[in-house]
This record gives sequence, structure tokens and C-alpha cells, in this order.
Amino acid sequence: MKNLLILFIILFAFQKSKSQELETILLAAEDASLLTQNYLNPAMEGLMFSMNGGWYSTAKTHKKFGFDIMINANASFVPNENQMFAFVPGDYTFLSLPNGETSLNTVMSENDAETQIDISIPNGDGSFKVASFDMPGGITEDLPINAVPTPMVQLGFGLPYKTDIKLRLFPGLNFDDSIKANLIGFGLQHDLMQYLGPLDKLPLNLSILGAFTNMKVTYDIDDENADDEVAVTNGEAEFKMNTWTIQAIASLDFKIITLYGSVGYNQGKTTTKMKGDYVLTYDVEDSNGNVIGTVEESISNPINLDFEANGMRATLGTRLNIGFFKIFADYTFQDYNTATAGIAFSFR
Repeated sequence: MKNLLILFIILFAFQKSKSQELETILLAAEDASLLTQNYLNPAMEGLMFSMNGGWYSTAKTHKKFGFDIMINANASFVPNENQMFAFVPGDYTFLSLPNGETSLNTVMSENDAETQIDISIPNGDGSFKVASFDMPGGITEDLPINAVPTPMVQLGFGLPYKTDIKLRLFPGLNFDDSIKANLIGFGLQHDLMQYLGPLDKLPLNLSILGAFTNMKVTYDIDDENADDEVAVTNGEAEFKMNTWTIQAIASLDFKIITLYGSVGYNQGKTTTKMKGDYVLTYDVEDSNGNVIGTVEESISNPINLDFEANGMRATLGTRLNIGFFKIFADYTFQDYNTATAGIAFSFR
């Protein structure tokens, strides 16, 4: 299951790590959704901010039928305060932490240590359903950098009226038999200098960009351990993300170097679902803590979470122009500051 989390974060990079059965979090019953949301939240937010980067390296649009191919990577840095989340006992009905701990690692923590979580659910007759599971730690040690990275390949094409259309498309990617992914993104960048008369003779260029990205990832959840407390039938995790951005871009375009910057706004929404049928096994204890039996409960489609991120952004960057070959890098100031670097092959 941890492979799925890394796939969410780095999108289509082939990053692997140790397997963890995150589905055991379902033993937390009604508390499972909140616990999962708190654990995943910085990765989901970071991914949404990261996916809105890297759409351009100049405000200058192509001539009609000009085109470019861009390969880049964005990396959104998770704020230190989002590497942990507070465990507030009053927010949970059935959960407790050992040794009076008051916080847990998020998925983007530098600490990969697991934390045992204890569950006690009253049966109403003085007995309790009890279980425990290990909450996974962070995964940043498995990533190339301590950030939420998204590699990307993009095509830009010049249309009439000094407008570029940009396309990000990865249909039907299958990483193995259990993971499938699709991504599609569209952007339009429109030149504004054409409306400013003689100013269009300057090296200054101004344009406006609007872009949208949709991504879907599905992951088959296998019952890897038939002896644990969670049995899985037709298990599947589904992840869908939609992001939007609108940006005003300015650049100074010289023969060898381009300086560019922008201001704009990001918005994103992600849904995460855990589908399928699950059988949970609990011990039953009496009021004195003695185990008096076991009980099984069946649940279906247990997790349905929504994540949202939005906010202003400002970018500064530079590009080195070597004929049709370009090398660029920029930095975006936003809730999750983001670095971008890449290359492009541009034919005006």
C-alpha cells in the first residue's frame, strides 16, 4: 500500500519502497477516515501545488505552427509544521496512543518510524472490541528529495492570434499489474503585447495563461497477509485530482538569456477512495480486560476523502537559450514553495 502513496506523490516516477498494509487502518472504524485524511493531507496539498507548475519558461508565445517539447520536474517543499499532525483524543471516538504521545507523523515526515494505535470499541454490554495496528511513518527517505516531486513532459503548439496551446497527456499507463494511471492537462497562453502598439518592439513580453490538469490513479489492494485482522475482497484504491491555475506572465527575452516571472492563483481538488469488501477481526474483552472471544465485521467501500488546496502564487525564473535548446529553472512562492527545472526544444 505504501507504493501507492509514493505513486500519488511523485506521479509517474518509478519510485519504490517497502510494502505496508495501510488498509489495517480500517480497524479504526469510524475514526479511519479522519486518521487517513490527516496522514495524507500534506502529500495531497503538495501534489496539487506542484502540478500547477512548469507550464512555461517565457511569456513569449510561438509563431503560428511553431512548437516546443518541454521536459521538467516540479518539487513542492512541505512546510516543517506539516510533517506532523496533532493527535487530539477528543477528535477520535475509539483510538488511543501508547505512552501518552500527542502527535503522529504524516506521510511527508522525515521520520519513518511506525506508531502503534490501540482501538477499543464498546459493544454496549460491558465488553469491548479491541485491536491495534501500526500507523506508517513518513516516506521522504524513499524520495529523491525532501519534497513532493512531479516530473512532466509537455507539448506546446502555436495557434493563430499569438496563442499557444499546451498539452500534457499520459493515457493508460500501467506500472505493473495492480497500478493504472491516466493524466491529461490543457493550457492556453495568450500574448498581450499585440494590444500595446509600439511596445511590442521591446524585449519585454506579457501574456496570460490558464491551465487545467486531471489525473486518475487506481491501485489494486491485494490481501497479502491472510493471517492478519483485515481480509480483502476486490480491494481498490482510487485517486482523482483536478487542478486549475491562471497566471499573468512577464519576460525579458534576449538572445542568450530569458528572465521571466509571474503572479497568479492556484486551485485544486482531490478525492481518495478505498473500495471493495473488507472483513475486520477484533478480539472481544470483558470489562476487566480479559479476552473472551473474537468477532468479525464486514464493511464495503469504507473510505471517501476530499482534499482541497488554493492560494496565490508568484514565480521568478531564468532560461538559457542555446539555439532551439533551452535550459530553465524557476522558484514559486506559495503555500508549498515549489522549485522547477527542465529543458525544452523550441522551434518558433
